[in-house]
Amino acid sequence: MPHYIHGHSESVLRNHTWRTAENSAAYLLDDLGPGLDLLDVGCGPGTITVDLAERVSPGRVVGIDSSREVLLKAGEVAAARGVDNVLFEPGDVMALPYVAESFDVVHAHQVLQHLVDPVGALREMRRVLRPGGVLAVRDADYGGMQWFPQVPGLDDWLYLYSQVARANGAEPDAGRRLLGWVREAGFTDHSVSTSTWCFADPEMREFWGGSWADRITRSGVARDAVELGFATTDELERLAAAWRTWAESDDGIFTVVHTEVLARR
Repeated sequence: MPHYIHGHSESVLRNHTWRTAENSAAYLLDDLGPGLDLLDVGCGPGTITVDLAERVSPGRVVGIDSSREVLLKAGEVAAARGVDNVLFEPGDVMALPYVAESFDVVHAHQVLQHLVDPVGALREMRRVLRPGGVLAVRDADYGGMQWFPQVPGLDDWLYLYSQVARANGAEPDAGRRLLGWVREAGFTDHSVSTSTWCFADPEMREFWGGSWADRITRSGVARDAVELGFATTDELERLAAAWRTWAESDDGIFTVVHTEVLARR
């Protein structure tokens, strides 16, 4: 089972539950329609998954994740919204528990960057796609993130995060590699786009800066940083303070660029 370095702490889930199909999967929406069967890999708390399920109803939607605890939260999201065509269950992207050609759409948001073998995962996704089915993958590129003002601690945060990710065999600059991975997995019919999250108004600065200030001190990233000897708890607190300083700036802006690939089997 792949190791998800962030874990599912409150700070991580606060970020993940903000995600919707509109702000995180808009590139896929024109390819969806009623009756399609869809697999959402690494569904987390299910907010994107439930949005997608509404769009393909009465099609069957399955969301998988490695954490049973977060799957319970996803089920609660579906129940609260009255969406009954979605099932959440444990699953490993490296060995999907489905027969070949089971789904019309396979979607994965911010998943491949955390994997030791992203191409192997994409081959598994291709295996369960029906002929003509759509693969939709989207990943950020940490090296492409930009922010202002240039709070010094944020450079240190980016360096530390990249250290921790790569020590776990992950690739924080996945976005720029996404097309190559998709091609290596055997897809020949594909299109590429990019889109950006932009955090620039007071509410969004508080949300983004606050979630990262907490994540860098209380999440799997923080745990691994200390256990691997890359940082001390005092150093992590300094990075959290840098995030809060950025969030409090009236001129603050943070952009997260994503690469998106649509491919057909």
